[in-house]
Amino acid sequence: MLRRSLALLALAAPASAAVPDWVAELRSGGFVLYMRHGVTDRSQVDTGRLGDRAGQRNLSLAGIRLAEQVSATFARLAIPIRAVRSSPVFRASDTATIMARGMPVDVTMDLVADDYTVDVAAAAASLRRALTAAPAAGTNTLLVGHIQKLALVLGRPLSQQEFPENGVAIVQPEPPDGFALRRILAPDVILAAAT
Repeated sequence: MLRRSLALLALAAPASAAVPDWVAELRSGGFVLYMRHGVTDRSQVDTGRLGDRAGQRNLSLAGIRLAEQVSATFARLAIPIRAVRSSPVFRASDTATIMARGMPVDVTMDLVADDYTVDVAAAAASLRRALTAAPAAGTNTLLVGHIQKLALVLGRPLSQQEFPENGVAIVQPEPPDGFALRRILAPDVILAAAT
């Protein structure tokens, strides 16, 4: 009777979904995750003035919620993040703070949006350096920035569909000064991995 009950329980238990290959890769570490800031309030005007929250396009309530969900999903999936760096633009630094889950966030001009600097070439070069820096063994580095900055470094345009707000680009550093874009994950793909 006990054997039959155990067999019935095994049949009734839901089959666990296979873990996507990108989750297994990220669990091993060695990647730079370039996350686009969260969903913004498009009714706000972006003046290009750093330090002026009222003069920037900030996260919407939906953007905050989605960033919280993505952060919780990364935690549930046991993806190790050791260092978090962010653009000083508020929509990026607010997203980074949510993703960091209490870890310190290094806010740096290396990740600033191209429309917040006069030296666009230097801004692209600083992101390129950040993408080529290998993370600590067994961990990943999270960079939070902007779509156009990544497009500059890749040398091609990125559409909103290809790299949506709250999306994450998985980058493999290739020392000494190269990197490979492995894939871009939309937020719905990330959330689905934990179901």
